Amino acid sequence: MFETAELGRKLSKEEYAAELPTLRARLLQAQFALLKTKVSVIVVVAGADGSGKGDTVNRLLEWLDPRGVETNVFGPRTDEERDRPSAWRFWRTLPARGRIGVFFGSWYTEPILKRTTGKIGAARFDAELTRVAFFEKELAKDGALLVKCWFHLSKDAQKKRLRKFETDPETRFKVTRLDWKHFGHYDRFVKTAERALRMTDAADTPWTIVEATDDRWRDLAVGRAVVEALEARLAALKETEEKSATLKEAAAKKVAGGPKRATKSAAVKPPMAAGVLSTVDLERTVSEEEYKKELPRLQERLAKLAWAGKKKGVSSVAVFEGSDAAGKGGAIRRVTWALDARVYRVIPIAAPTDEERAHHYLWRFWRHIPPGGSFTIYDRSWYGRVLVERVEGFAKEKEWKRAYLEINDFEAQLVESGIALSKLWLHISPQEQLRRFREREHVEWKKHKITDEDWRNREKWDAYETAIDEMVARTSTHDATWTLVAATDKKAARLTVLSTLCDRLEEAL
Repeated sequence: MFETAELGRKLSKEEYAAELPTLRARLLQAQFALLKTKVSVIVVVAGADGSGKGDTVNRLLEWLDPRGVETNVFGPRTDEERDRPSAWRFWRTLPARGRIGVFFGSWYTEPILKRTTGKIGAARFDAELTRVAFFEKELAKDGALLVKCWFHLSKDAQKKRLRKFETDPETRFKVTRLDWKHFGHYDRFVKTAERALRMTDAADTPWTIVEATDDRWRDLAVGRAVVEALEARLAALKETEEKSATLKEAAAKKVAGGPKRATKSAAVKPPMAAGVLSTVDLERTVSEEEYKKELPRLQERLAKLAWAGKKKGVSSVAVFEGSDAAGKGGAIRRVTWALDARVYRVIPIAAPTDEERAHHYLWRFWRHIPPGGSFTIYDRSWYGRVLVERVEGFAKEKEWKRAYLEINDFEAQLVESGIALSKLWLHISPQEQLRRFREREHVEWKKHKITDEDWRNREKWDAYETAIDEMVARTSTHDATWTLVAATDKKAARLTVLSTLCDRLEEAL
């Protein structure tokens, strides 16, 4: 794979100077055009030590308008980053739509170095690369443009480069013992890197291998790769817009042609078979006596487990979803009453802000992943993509359909990092919901809980129930199961919630 990057290609000063002005103009023109689109650009800079990655990043920042570029440099993980899934530090720094993010060091660095030095085996390495490929595909399907550049040096060229840096007082700081240690693993590093590139080179996330022996050739090669990718995306967007305009024009002419003869209506679809929600025993109740006995016992148990989690650095993430008026707020309060304010955090999820809409829908949830030992409660969550966004049409069908796999992968990363994940669906019947809505309208201190939106959502009960059944079926995995909570009796629901949270945290501990 790397033979094409050992051809000894060079550029003279004159050739470099002749091409650079045109390249810079194209880059700026493409960057300014990008600002008007919903495309985020992710430039991954990776490769051999001493290959000039840092110098090339500096060139890119010089050629582009710095106001539209964010540079992210990643070294070994900090304590804060080790407390969370490894992807956390990358998700939180992803650029917004219309901006360019340069990643100097990336999600490739750690797996390649660990495999090169023998800290992980082939199976673990392949598993990590599979997750990387899924991550990049996830971003690409959301509209992001990935430009991945791998800087290659032959073994002799790398050795000469490191020695040259070492003998020059102005560049000596660039060479460390770690660089020479990595050089000792050169052959294995190249073999490992080649496998990484082969496993993650896809049509929508391709690699560009850059011959890095000559600085001028290297810098222009990366500049070309970036500008060509930008121009290709802009051209594709323009073509899509033109096709859309043509279709709209044709549709308008069709309407102008007058009404057509009515056709027979489609046959009414037979009702769907009973889904998973039909298995919930909505008649389940507990007595007042049992509730008063069990509530403090479970709260005390949860308090002790939460402090044990704090001491051992084990976090909890509790996801609360459910029908409107199902009692999520009351259940959450019974949970927080058991916890110290220094331990927990409640995150209410509403409609995304402008900043959040400018990113992948999971971005805002990745940002809130708790540090080790914390207890985080999500009052509604990432499941909005396959529920409200699906039913209300805020997400396209292809977007919410692929979200199941994206959510499963996200939750798998949480669990693999040691987080105790609990997912609770509080369920009531439409009759019980109606009773609670009417009660809220007549109780002064509950009036704020009922809105026109609640009544409107209620009219789509069947559509929501279909979405919920599919959500549970497709995202209840071995490590991230759904707990369906019968919530007609609020007391019984609260005990189920507390018991579930205790069991999950106990397992994680």
